[in-house]
Amino acid sequence: MRFELIVFDWDGTLMDSAAAIVASIRAAAVDLGVPPPDSDRARHVIGLGLRDALRHAVPDLPEDRYGTMADRYRHHYLSRDHELALFSGVTELVGELAAAGHRLGVATGKSRLGLERALRHSGLGRMFDATRCADECHSKPHPQMLEELMDEVGVRPETTLMIGDTSHDIEMARNAGVPALAVAYGAHPRPALEALAPLACAATVEEMARWLRANG
Repeated sequence: MRFELIVFDWDGTLMDSAAAIVASIRAAAVDLGVPPPDSDRARHVIGLGLRDALRHAVPDLPEDRYGTMADRYRHHYLSRDHELALFSGVTELVGELAAAGHRLGVATGKSRLGLERALRHSGLGRMFDATRCADECHSKPHPQMLEELMDEVGVRPETTLMIGDTSHDIEMARNAGVPALAVAYGAHPRPALEALAPLACAATVEEMARWLRANG
């Protein structure tokens, strides 16, 4: 076994939620009476902690209004939360990895409350050994989430793999000295991911699964 610990991002990697996040950011901006960011800009901030994401998406908003925008974002996201689903094949892949003896983790820009709700609704909660969220660690691409996960599980960087759909995930892995596998079906375009030299870039969940069976 090459990788003892496999850490997944959540939104855009395991759950098909990128479109809902983009729509919620744009709707929150409209609620505050400011021009909404275009879809590409909103997609780029997926994976960051919420406050950091909103600051990047709507950089001209007065600082004291980001709290209100975060509240409006949560309102819009939660209104469509029940419609979100895991990507096809994710449940089977996570179960296969756990059965093979890999330790599994999540490093996400979601809040702890948001991740616990997603784990509960998806039925995957029991599969993961350790998780970290942006409201309890530095936001990606800071390495803290990966460093804490490795410490908790007791593994070294070279036997850990980070899997994510954004440049923030791949840069976090680099900053932690951890190999990374990119997936190109989520928030960020394939060229942006490949520019960061991950081990590979999978176009689908099935392609990710094949790569893990051959290289994991």
